[in-house]
Amino acid sequence: MPAATAQARPADSAAAGHWRTPARLCECRRCGLFQRVPSLLPGQSARCLRCQTLLRRAQTDPLDRALALNLAALAAFILTCLMPLMTVSTAGMVRHANLLSGPEDMGSSGLWELSLVVLFTTLMAPALKILAMLYVLLGLRLRRPLPNLRRVFALVEHLRPWAMIEVFLLGVFVAYTKLIDLVHIDIGIALYALVALMLAMIAADAVLDRQAVWEAMERPGIAHAAIDHAASVARATAPGAQGCHSCGLVCQPAEHDAECPRCGSRLHARRPNAIVRAWALLIAAAILYAPANIYPVLQVIQLGAGAPSTILGGVVELLGAGMYPLAALVFFASVAVPILKVIGLGVLLVSCQLGLAARLVDRTRLYGVVNAIGRWSMIDIFMETILVGLVRFGSVVSIEPGVGAIAFCGVVILTMLAAESFDPRLMWDAAGLNPGRSLASETS
Repeated sequence: MPAATAQARPADSAAAGHWRTPARLCECRRCGLFQRVPSLLPGQSARCLRCQTLLRRAQTDPLDRALALNLAALAAFILTCLMPLMTVSTAGMVRHANLLSGPEDMGSSGLWELSLVVLFTTLMAPALKILAMLYVLLGLRLRRPLPNLRRVFALVEHLRPWAMIEVFLLGVFVAYTKLIDLVHIDIGIALYALVALMLAMIAADAVLDRQAVWEAMERPGIAHAAIDHAASVARATAPGAQGCHSCGLVCQPAEHDAECPRCGSRLHARRPNAIVRAWALLIAAAILYAPANIYPVLQVIQLGAGAPSTILGGVVELLGAGMYPLAALVFFASVAVPILKVIGLGVLLVSCQLGLAARLVDRTRLYGVVNAIGRWSMIDIFMETILVGLVRFGSVVSIEPGVGAIAFCGVVILTMLAAESFDPRLMWDAAGLNPGRSLASETS
């Protein structure tokens, strides 16, 4: 059984104390290689022997520090919800905007689809993620741990990419630059709280060792509900071994549709119908990309006159105002990233179906980039939400959403789902590098 490579920072032993992570068998989620992650000191990390994907990074006091930061995030989130983000005024009229103003005005304009997406990504998903993490981390500290800790923590992994506080904050910044010439702006307390929320959530994710949470759930004294049709824990990579998609435990299923004995998730050797689903979602996103750029995403009406603005039109306006770095950022996030995601995923799918073995490590890294950058294209949607919620001054000046925003939001969501649906291990299977696995067997 190969052991994953361990990398440590200098002088890690001095700060580590005597705590070590246990050595564990794992399957790399990017290439499918089974290997044993060695015992790690805080500050050390283990990477896959074959594709160099990070398998685990050990942290100092990973549970208590994550608990403190999630409590701070909850306090900042409550303050963000209760206080105004910004206040704008013009011609003696004043409007206040909070997290709900934009979605409410989007819904009143008939774009209820955008309202639901913005509400989920800026309110529901972050709130559920923070509360679920607090439920798990506080539950592990109790003498009688709370029920269903495993399933709640598995939910956090699914919510992680959809909690877009940092993207929303960047959208607020872009909206601010567009409002300067239209109205007078006062920054609200909630905006500062939003910055604190973003920093707390990023820090909480950085200090959390997810495997340490799963290992804490395995300690004696923590009650577990019985799992029907549970597989057994694999101690070696016998034929048929599978890594759980949710918690990473390597299992030996005894039957079809077996469940992970640790988190209760359904076990699959590979994501079901990964190729077909990814192609369907990718084609749908490519179809929507044309109307997303042709139709206007918003319209500024000032003194009864105004012209619709497309995504590229907004970039041109920023260039005309001399905001070159911001124009480059919006162009990259809203124009280049969707194109690159469609092309990148298309390359990965075609090379997988052709069984190409060349540059597998590079293609695996490409998948990681494609999967990570897609959510940043929501900047335009969040910017429009802020503008629509703030600038409602009748015939003096108002901003109305356009139907192009629905198509653009669809492109972002569909490409994210396509990247999540694709299983990069299939590329290594198709190249014949995972014994007992083949693309034909996984897609049949």
